[in-house]
Amino acid sequence: MLLPLQNFTTLVANAAAAVQGATIQLIDLTVGSTLRAILEANAAIGLWMQWLIVEVLATTRAATSNAADLDSWMADFSLTRLPASPATGQVSFARFTPTQQALIPTGTMVRTADGTQSFTVGTDATNPAWSIPQAGYILGAGVASLIVPVSANTPGSSGNVQAGAINLMSSAISGIDTVTNAAPLTGGLDAEADAALRSRFTGYLASQARATPLAIGNAVLGVRQGLNYTLQENTAATGIAAMGSFILTVDDGSGAPSAALLAEVATAVEAVRPVGSLYAVQPPSIMTANVSLAIITAASANHITSTTNVAIALTTAINALTIGTSLPWSRLTQIAYAADPNVINVTTVLLNLGTTDLVASQSALIKAGIVQVN
Repeated sequence: MLLPLQNFTTLVANAAAAVQGATIQLIDLTVGSTLRAILEANAAIGLWMQWLIVEVLATTRAATSNAADLDSWMADFSLTRLPASPATGQVSFARFTPTQQALIPTGTMVRTADGTQSFTVGTDATNPAWSIPQAGYILGAGVASLIVPVSANTPGSSGNVQAGAINLMSSAISGIDTVTNAAPLTGGLDAEADAALRSRFTGYLASQARATPLAIGNAVLGVRQGLNYTLQENTAATGIAAMGSFILTVDDGSGAPSAALLAEVATAVEAVRPVGSLYAVQPPSIMTANVSLAIITAASANHITSTTNVAIALTTAINALTIGTSLPWSRLTQIAYAADPNVINVTTVLLNLGTTDLVASQSALIKAGIVQVN
């Protein structure tokens, strides 16, 4: 219920009314009088006590507590806030005179131009230039540049930098002259917000001791932020009907979740799955959406700028689709109009060389392919 709170003026007025009602003699309650000063002092203490009561009430309820107080409240139910995730991507190291061999060690740090964000070169054993003995990437003689993976040193959305933002090396590397990122770094997420934690707590309680789709879904979402999934019941890993089996398709926004992430999800699902059931955790199958269209812009507009804006908007919208979500052909026209106010007409819209919708199965994820805007 709501507490019947009173402000300082009301507390003093009520105290004065109580005194006047209880006395039979004339009393002085003018400003500066002794009795008024006593009443105001008592009102100030009462206001402070009232504030303490409100603070206690706020910190002992999940609906009103925040930050560390909310974490403490959730800890009583063995639920913890999902941590921040670092942004990841690729950078290209290059040199002007590739006459000699050069080595880019793992752990090499690069930074943005303003120096506010730093990134560390990671390990990619699938890269042909990777050398286990030298714990780094080797640029052979005649090789002018090499692309390697990096991750932000500080987890959070601040690591999501635009293309070309990284151009400094924290320390010189023999035989390497420049570094840059041709594509944006993505995937950086801040720690789970208070509102998101409260929302997940509701699903967490509803999933306890229940081998249900809700319990499995909550287990997936509790692994890390940014995941989406689909659950196909009574379906074997091969895709055929099989009672007592289910397939869980999981994506982290990249379209190609790592084996380590899928293993984490499988471990979480194992704790809540129905007894006697069989299941498979798999990445989504990718469906490519190639888009081409033409736009007509206002006479005063820069047509090249408008085509770039439309292409970016189309790519972003398509890549934001979740597993099992189809792409309507007519949606492309809507996105093009909304991308730039100078677009006055959209024509010859083609999706994979046709004018039909791209329908995704429950385990498929649509990603943008070639997006051409004329």
